[in-house]
Formats: sequence, C-alpha cells, structure tokens
Amino acid sequence: MEGLEQTVLECAPHTRTTRSTGDAEELLFVVAGQGELRLESGERFSLEPETGVNLGPGQEYELHNEGSDPMRTVCVRVRAPAPLFTPEGDGPVRTVISRLADQEAREATTDRTYRIVADPSTGLRSATQFVGYVPTERAPEHFHTYDEVIYVLDGEGAFHAGGEDTPLTAGSTIELPARTVHCLENTGQDVMRLVAVFRPPGSPAAAYYPDGTPAYPGTPELTTPNT
Repeated sequence: MEGLEQTVLECAPHTRTTRSTGDAEELLFVVAGQGELRLESGERFSLEPETGVNLGPGQEYELHNEGSDPMRTVCVRVRAPAPLFTPEGDGPVRTVISRLADQEAREATTDRTYRIVADPSTGLRSATQFVGYVPTERAPEHFHTYDEVIYVLDGEGAFHAGGEDTPLTAGSTIELPARTVHCLENTGQDVMRLVAVFRPPGSPAAAYYPDGTPAYPGTPELTTPNT
C-alpha cells in the first residue's frame, strides 16, 4: 500500500536488531516475547506483549531480546508523514510507549469495541493505531474512508470483500484500501482481536454502509459520493 508498510519482525533469543525509521513514522506492537527498546538518546523501555511503540522520523533504535524465547512485533511504517509543525504551533509530544491495558475501551459498530494505542493525541502525526475486539455477531458490510493494514492477534474468522471469502486465523494480515466495501466476520467461539493502523488518522468507529450512510452515531456525512 502506498502510504503504509506492514512487517512482522522477529528477534531470536539473545540477539539485538538495529533499525532506523528513516523518513517515516514507525509503529510497533509486541505480539509475543519480551525485550527492550533502546533509543539513540540513551532511553530504554521494557517491551512485553501488548506494548505499543510510537517512533518519529529520523530515529535510530535497537530491539534487544535477552530472553530464551523469540520476541515478535508487528511493525507498520507510515510513509510521507505529516509535517511536524501545525498552523497552531507544535503538536503533542510523542508518547513512545503505550500499554494496551492502560487504554480506555470505546464502542464501535455492532457491539464491537476498540482501544487506541497511538494517534495524534500521542504525537503520531499521520495515522491511528488501535486494537479492535470483534464479537461473534457479524457486522453489516461497510467501508471506511482511510487506508488500513490489519494483523489478526487471536481468534478465527473470515474476510468478505469483492465477492470473495478469505479465512482468517492468528497471524493473518489484511491490506484494506479506502472505500473498499467489506465485512470482517468472527466465526469462532471467542472474541477475535486485531491490531490495525490506518491513515489519515481518525476514529476506528467511523464507517459507512455501501450506500454512504454513516454506520455509527457521530460519523460525519460523506462530502463526496462513494465510488
């Protein structure tokens, strides 16, 4: 996808990986294992499952795994980020680390909920990162006005789009261009969870039915017809 690149990074036991964000913003979400994030500034942060990392352009960093199990993270690069300065002045200071358990649960469509991991309020300039909780009730077909990449954390289900049905399990990934009519269905017995990043930033609850009608209260009316 032009503005988003999703990768799964795995650090083997007793290894370290050196990386650079380059000219992109970069988001990590720890899926398994434990380790440490070390920034070139000298700051160190412990990493464990369900920890989010929010890094800005031009940052060098290292991922350290000193444990006996692999550390796996979902990494999303947000290319061509928005400018650092706004007409109102500097934006919020970037929050590097977010723990999912500390984030407020919010409502979306069809009894679905989500927790924001990073967005402009935490200094992420160009995207929103969240964890979504998909119950066993199937949602109606809908679309969003943002590009999105998705990684299934746990559970099983199916992705319906363009007349095709694709099975999903933990580790499945989805690339979802803006205005793609789709449905992500949970076919298992328990809640399915996913971590996703979309741009431009906004609310994960902002969705539209195929005819362009807002699917959730508070979603703005479309200014242009769905095409």
